[in-house]
Amino acid sequence: MAAAAYENLKLHTTPEKFYFEACDNGCNDVLTIDRVSNEITLGVKKDVPPSAVTRSVYGIMGTIRLVAGMYLIVITKKQKVGELFSHSVWKATDFNIISYKKTVLHLTEMQMLDNKTFLAMLNNVLNTDGFYFSATYDLTHTLQRLANTSPEFQEMTLLERADQRFVWNGYLLREFAAQPELHRFAVPVIHGFIIVKHCSINGKYFDWTVLSRRSCFRAGVRYYVRGIDSEGHAANFVETEQIVQYNGYKASFVQTRGSIPFFWSQRPNLRYKPKPQISKSMNHMDGFQRHFDSQLISYGKQVIINLVDQKGPEKSLEQVFSKMTASLGNGMVKYCAFDFHKECSRMRWDRLQILLDRVADQQDEFGYFLVDPEGKMILQQDGTFRTNCIDCLDRTNVVQSLIARRSIQSQLQRIGVLHVSQRIDEQAEFEKIYKNSWADNANACAKQYAGTGALKTDFTRTGKRTKWGLVMDGWNSMIRYYKNNFSDGFRQDSIDLFLGNYVVDEADNLAFLHDQKEWRFLALPIIMVVAFSMCIICLLMAGDTWTETLAYVLFWGSASFGTAAIILFNGKEFVDAPRLVQKEKMD
Repeated sequence: MAAAAYENLKLHTTPEKFYFEACDNGCNDVLTIDRVSNEITLGVKKDVPPSAVTRSVYGIMGTIRLVAGMYLIVITKKQKVGELFSHSVWKATDFNIISYKKTVLHLTEMQMLDNKTFLAMLNNVLNTDGFYFSATYDLTHTLQRLANTSPEFQEMTLLERADQRFVWNGYLLREFAAQPELHRFAVPVIHGFIIVKHCSINGKYFDWTVLSRRSCFRAGVRYYVRGIDSEGHAANFVETEQIVQYNGYKASFVQTRGSIPFFWSQRPNLRYKPKPQISKSMNHMDGFQRHFDSQLISYGKQVIINLVDQKGPEKSLEQVFSKMTASLGNGMVKYCAFDFHKECSRMRWDRLQILLDRVADQQDEFGYFLVDPEGKMILQQDGTFRTNCIDCLDRTNVVQSLIARRSIQSQLQRIGVLHVSQRIDEQAEFEKIYKNSWADNANACAKQYAGTGALKTDFTRTGKRTKWGLVMDGWNSMIRYYKNNFSDGFRQDSIDLFLGNYVVDEADNLAFLHDQKEWRFLALPIIMVVAFSMCIICLLMAGDTWTETLAYVLFWGSASFGTAAIILFNGKEFVDAPRLVQKEKMD
């Protein structure tokens, strides 16, 4: 059993030091952070001075250096999600960023402004819903990975043994990781989605869980992080595990999603859907090979389910993906293309059964992970489905939920919850829980990557496409358009700062944080709005003759459309772009 992290902490604050007192039963440990020297040491309760100001906290996210010096980030509120194998799982719902320094008077006015910008970036990430932790259970690993580990691994602390792909506060905890005696004060935090439901079928009660872990490697926002990096890490990579617990049985089924794994980009440029650009200078096969080498090690055989359009702007991505998989020449990596939009056009969502039938044999071959009440491993999952669309959000989640339903049907029959002749979709109460949970998973992943809830969740929730669902998709698409073009640069900077992709150096010139746009970037939109308004006014308030009215309308209409054309032509210059990490590195 891994050495658990401390679950209950008290933070005692003095002008010189922070003291974290472990309040779990029988504990005498106190972690001390010197606010002047930044040194972190381990002490005992008698070290805490009576004059200290005390408050309860629920975890240490870590520390980070900004312009004003070091900052401490703590979890101040938590909400219980449920229990996994009798271990409490929590969602972190509020945080506090505390400065080591007692004042910022040592900073210049510009430095104070820079520091305030960086604090806003940290808060931007912390305010993104979906941070989860457990002080006693390793949320970063699947059941199957945990079952196939050595006794030495089982004895490690949660921080030591965590899968670093999914530890979102790994950079913040770097100082704690370097000192093993401090590990019990540090809790690994994942980002994604967890739901635990107590369910009943045939009068038999079981716990059902959906757990999505977002990778912090090549993390970012929708249009600024696509494809892979030189190490083979894919953008928006998410590992989703479905877990069933019943009468001592433990079953698990794992799927993954991730951006199309070669070097491509799709920079926002004010168009509704920017055209994807495939790099002409990078060695695609090298990164592609690295990606699937790591996938095969982590998950076994791979079936790629590529849902992108096979015509239009997405066509080139599908063609290159298919060609590269064939060139890989690895029998353990299979490729299945399914043009989701074409096949399901005109609300024909029943045609998704074509895809499920196509991959059914492979799913039966892969199986799932199963442990009996005595702890004996009965089955192992021998491969995973790696599903993607262009964003790995909406279409991907619909397909993953259908594949997962087929798996849970088999699991519940195997462990005796469902009768052999029963179907899972006939169990109305559970079906409602199942669909809503997968739709909530879609929303969480979409908000974290694209900035809005998912599209197509009406199908996930109800099993059919609705007109109201189409209206909501239109609304979410509008919000996505605005955020992706006018606020995602700041959001990308926030993630890069939080994960340590950008490190603040007090000696750096941070003038780029406050670069002002040239006058034309403000003037052109104003001219366009004024010209369009005048065009409307001329239509509503006709002149003395129709020729006069027509002349005014043509003049202002031409001015409006001409300015709009100039703005669209120079679209990349008008969007909110990241400033902290260089564009070349992002690509």
